[in-house]
Amino acid sequence: MAPPAVKKKQNYASIHEAVKTGDVEQLASMVKSGTNINEVDLVHKFTPLHCAAHSGSLECLHWLLWHGANITDTTIRGWTAAHLAAIRGQDACMQALVINGANLEAQDDKGRTPSHLAAAHGQSYTLQTILRNGVDANVSDKNDWKPIHYAAFHGRLGCLQLLVRWGASIDDVDDNGNLPAHLAAMEGHLHCFKFLVSKMASVAHALKARNDHGETPKDLAQRFYKDNIVEYIDSVEQERDHPFGQEDLAFPAHVAAFKGDLVTLKRLVESGIININERDDKGSTVMHKAAGQGHINCLQWMIEMGADCHITNEAGETPKDVARRFAQLAAVELLTQVTGDNSDEELDINDVRFFDRHGVEGSTDSKEDLTLDKVNKRDARIRAYQKTEELKQLLEIACSNYKQLGGITEEERVKKKEEREADKMVRELEAQLEYERVRREKLESQLDDCRAEIARLKECLGKVPVSPLPTREIEAPSDLGKEKKKVKKPLSSPGGVFVRRC
Repeated sequence: MAPPAVKKKQNYASIHEAVKTGDVEQLASMVKSGTNINEVDLVHKFTPLHCAAHSGSLECLHWLLWHGANITDTTIRGWTAAHLAAIRGQDACMQALVINGANLEAQDDKGRTPSHLAAAHGQSYTLQTILRNGVDANVSDKNDWKPIHYAAFHGRLGCLQLLVRWGASIDDVDDNGNLPAHLAAMEGHLHCFKFLVSKMASVAHALKARNDHGETPKDLAQRFYKDNIVEYIDSVEQERDHPFGQEDLAFPAHVAAFKGDLVTLKRLVESGIININERDDKGSTVMHKAAGQGHINCLQWMIEMGADCHITNEAGETPKDVARRFAQLAAVELLTQVTGDNSDEELDINDVRFFDRHGVEGSTDSKEDLTLDKVNKRDARIRAYQKTEELKQLLEIACSNYKQLGGITEEERVKKKEEREADKMVRELEAQLEYERVRREKLESQLDDCRAEIARLKECLGKVPVSPLPTREIEAPSDLGKEKKKVKKPLSSPGGVFVRRC
């Protein structure tokens, strides 16, 4: 493998600055020189791990976790690294923290967990990572606000829909008796309010619900001058509108991109209702939907708005991969100009260009603080690849030592279990086969007995003497005046059986 380009070392004032810029080599050097790996800055009380989670410096975060950074340290507000990853939507960092044992139910000084903060900041994909790891969707903070209250209050429609799918209750109230619908109406978030009304038991129940101060959603909307909510409620009450209208509430920005509806897409993104890099339940962003249908105008606008073209869905496809799969050549060409990748040749891992082509950045992570150029990203990928190879070798050595000391690996345990189950199945089949063999022998014996009986009966029948039967005369009708003919006919018994005449 060709060595990476030598770059000039930078001098950082603190370990926190090295982490924010993603310089893992300087981080390692500073810790080796005696800097405390859990050093706290003076302003925000951030440790290096907090900085890594906040800025999305994934490589530094992994390095810190591997070398013993304290994952439970908190900031002034009581935030752990998981809280900061939730606020910034650093889902890759969140997954790394979960793998290393981060407590996703840790509460800050206001009782908020990472799920509350992810919902408040519209980080739906990071919120999904949290929920998938068993966190209760209805956890409360000190004001009895659930994540769904935060999503409704801040107008985070994607998080609202996600929470409902994961079992969040839309009928829970806070310590003032406010439903999520009250909060959405108070802040004028019409899309969220419509969605909540559509999910409640009845429209009347949603519109007439009162908080502890006796206020309905309409009362709150009027008090805070949210005319869009008031007009909508009036139209529903007068039966001019219905919350189950034609508007598709399941990821509306994705639907708009799929249909090529740029006007709706702009309105949803620019109003802050939808994050432009927000993913649906399959991991696809709005750009994936537009690329698959070849909507060039939508793609161009999203690129201008700074949408990330490198995010991969659950199938590992970027928007350009989706466009190529659906033969949207114009979209492929446009996205190629943005990504700068126009090569279809297969490269070997010994070629540095391999890491230019195969960099996986499938995350909605915010990169406002962390700014790495292409060379730095390539170098980071090379280091990560080298680390995986090193860990594979160490794993092979450890497994070999374990086996030599008499240990049984999990793979061997599974293999032995499968062998035992296979042996049991073979024994059952052999027993069944033996039963069928005995049964067949018994039937063959019965068949031989039947054949012998048939032969004996045939022999007896051959010994019975048979005499000729007598005949009697009958008159046949005359034919054209001829005399009647005498016809002899054998006598028979009434039952049709021939009888012997004495």
